[in-house]
Amino acid sequence: MTNITLSIEAGVATVSINRPDARNAMTLAMWKGMAETFGKFAQDREVRAIILTGAGEDFSVGADIAEFGRVRANGPASKAYEVAVDACSDAIAGAPQPVIGVISGYCLGGGCHLSMACDFRFARPTATLGIPAANLSIVYGVRSTRRLMSLVGLTNAKRILFAAERIDARAALHMGLVDRIADDPLGDAHSLAAQISSKAPLSVAGAKYILNEAAMGGYGPLTEEIIDRASDSEDYREARQAFAEKRQPKFKWC
Repeated sequence: MTNITLSIEAGVATVSINRPDARNAMTLAMWKGMAETFGKFAQDREVRAIILTGAGEDFSVGADIAEFGRVRANGPASKAYEVAVDACSDAIAGAPQPVIGVISGYCLGGGCHLSMACDFRFARPTATLGIPAANLSIVYGVRSTRRLMSLVGLTNAKRILFAAERIDARAALHMGLVDRIADDPLGDAHSLAAQISSKAPLSVAGAKYILNEAAMGGYGPLTEEIIDRASDSEDYREARQAFAEKRQPKFKWC
């Protein structure tokens, strides 16, 4: 779909929210399209890292409230809408490749929801973040609230959700809602993506799975399988041989 664009270069995929005329507000169709885009990365062994960003000046102002009267007008519709939103964030968090969110301008509500599903968040100094659910009589969902609390802690999560404040980049960095502030966050994201891309993908994917499950308060059912698969992989044998031969290993994700 034109509102979500994808490009891949040197093993790094860049996914862009591409609706700059509406400050990258997310429609229901876009939530579903984003989930589909990230779901496909599980089968793509050429992509080693992913960057998620927004076209134009903003990351995303969140859900497109203008369509709520049509797609989120009552309890059943709201529940179905939240299922789609959670499926999108779960697809981002569930991609085996690390995902780096690059934030500029507004990152509000559903936009913040998207960024919290990323493994890292790099922001411009002028970025503004926040979750205005309390302004709309919306209760933030369980999975997104858990992600928020795992990043910023209980007290900060309460302040963000109770007061619906807009948070500048430095305050967000201080509380853990972003990881780095940079004048060129996209450049920094590419540097980190290149560094990670040189590492064993089974190790990176396994660590991501275990850490994300732990952050959500659980022990993933695939944990032992993931650990055993890496220990019996061609990449593990290649790494040992490369160490003996004093060269860089050539990982194939198998």
